[in-house]
Amino acid sequence: MDHDAAHQPPRGIKRLSLGALSGLLAGYAAIAVAELVSAAVRPESGPVIAVGGAAIDRTPPAVKDWAIQHFGTNDKLVLQLGILAVLTVLALVLGAFATRRRLLGSLGVLAFGVVGALAATGRPDSTGVSDAWPSVVGSLAGAGLLYWLVGRLGPRPAPPAPATAPGTATTTTTATGTTTTTATDVEEAPGAHPATTPGANSATTPGTGSAADGGQGWDRRGFILAATAAAAASTGAGLGGRALNSSQGRGAVASRDAVVIPAPTSAAAPVPRGAALRVKDISPFMTPNGDFYRVDTALVVPKVDATDWRLRIHGDGVDRELTVSYADLLKMPLIERNITLTCVSNEVGGPYVGNARWIGVRLADLLKRCGVRPPSRGGPADQLVARSVDGMTIGSPVEDVMDGRDAMLALGMNGKPLPFEHGFPVRMVVPGLYGYVSACKWIQDIELTTFDAYDSYWVKRDWARRAPIKTESRIDTPKPFGRPKSGTVMVAGVAWAQHRGIDKVEVRVDDGPWEEARLATEDTRDTWRQWSYPWQAAKGGHTLTVRATDRTGRTQTEKRTPTIPDGASGWHSVVVTVD
Repeated sequence: MDHDAAHQPPRGIKRLSLGALSGLLAGYAAIAVAELVSAAVRPESGPVIAVGGAAIDRTPPAVKDWAIQHFGTNDKLVLQLGILAVLTVLALVLGAFATRRRLLGSLGVLAFGVVGALAATGRPDSTGVSDAWPSVVGSLAGAGLLYWLVGRLGPRPAPPAPATAPGTATTTTTATGTTTTTATDVEEAPGAHPATTPGANSATTPGTGSAADGGQGWDRRGFILAATAAAAASTGAGLGGRALNSSQGRGAVASRDAVVIPAPTSAAAPVPRGAALRVKDISPFMTPNGDFYRVDTALVVPKVDATDWRLRIHGDGVDRELTVSYADLLKMPLIERNITLTCVSNEVGGPYVGNARWIGVRLADLLKRCGVRPPSRGGPADQLVARSVDGMTIGSPVEDVMDGRDAMLALGMNGKPLPFEHGFPVRMVVPGLYGYVSACKWIQDIELTTFDAYDSYWVKRDWARRAPIKTESRIDTPKPFGRPKSGTVMVAGVAWAQHRGIDKVEVRVDDGPWEEARLATEDTRDTWRQWSYPWQAAKGGHTLTVRATDRTGRTQTEKRTPTIPDGASGWHSVVVTVD
């Protein structure tokens, strides 16, 4: 009886569990196959990337800002892991459901393929219907696998009965041990009866079923082999797709490696002595490329081949439409400048600010070459809309771009071609404006228009149309909740007010008077400025607060405001305990 029970089709919790496992394998197969197919289309067309991008586009600004504050540059990884977690749960549920409604459960996998296809074709950077193929083909593979695996949880069909020649007899042994012999297609003699031998042993193997139940029990070994094979094939498809997608960027990598940026026509002056203070734990005056903050919506970093890259300038007030290549830009006069960039998502005291040496083509020169005039000189366009290869749109005031500041199409960062994460081959840099209204990475199109005629990506999501960087300051050391020793403690940090410059920084201990800090030497008004204050620290708990005043005479406001709609404001404070 035990052997017979072990081969009966699974029921109850066991059947649901095996169904859930089948759903998990089907979901894994769908994603893996989609990854493989996306290599034949483009990496951004994969369902996880497409759905993730659609989720970013539809996430309320407050939620998006919360994610940036809590997860930093890992926000995209967290989003993708979250999507995979949701898909895992849904796959388990669909698999369990399929044990009761096999066809409907399998169709549920196809439904998620439809969602992925719609997300892929609805993205701003979609190349067309072909972007739907990874989701469609992946969901078909997953649905077929789920239908097949769940089907293997039932009894094996009985083998067809062998043909019996007329005139022969067949013998059937029942479970009670009675053997019955039946003649086939033979006329029985009057009074004749089939021969039955009482007490004969059964010829049926326990657990394999009989002609009465039409099956031979559950093929457990077959299900295990099928599930293992499916997992192995899915893994191979996924790894193959990942490798192929990675190889697609080799041309872009080679093009970046081959770049030699000419010496600038207008070089940046050397950083003056005294601009970088020798204080432990203060932010370095120049931010290394690897440490520079990155905040954008790209789940897959675009890898653009510089040899194929083109930039088009067109729109209102453009007398001569222009298309330039990367090689064209390298032949133009280049400027080199130290410029501090700040993200609008930077909270008071936050990390999303960095200073780098940029080299590129002055944007105003290109616009003038096209006949563009700023509004102050009668130009019809007051907004410059920059478009990225990933569909991002960023709107900048034409007046600011052409007012004489060092707005540029940057080609290099800290002496090297732009890193891919920071916009290679070309990005915009505009001193004094938050990144969401100026710093378009992977730029490929510039359109001149008006703010009334067009709302860029972030403006559609309730951010302000215009956003000059606010005067802010930050305490880098001591760290929040630090425990410095009593005596002289060096309080230090950075302050910024790009395109206005920092004039003064003050520090307050607890509710005491404001004391002026020592400012490092200024590099330019477009860079941040380090500061320090020697504090005679007494034992106990203390609150340190900093504020800055810019060159216009405006002192950083105490009023705390969130990042939305045009950047955070308020004084930065840290609480420490002096031992």
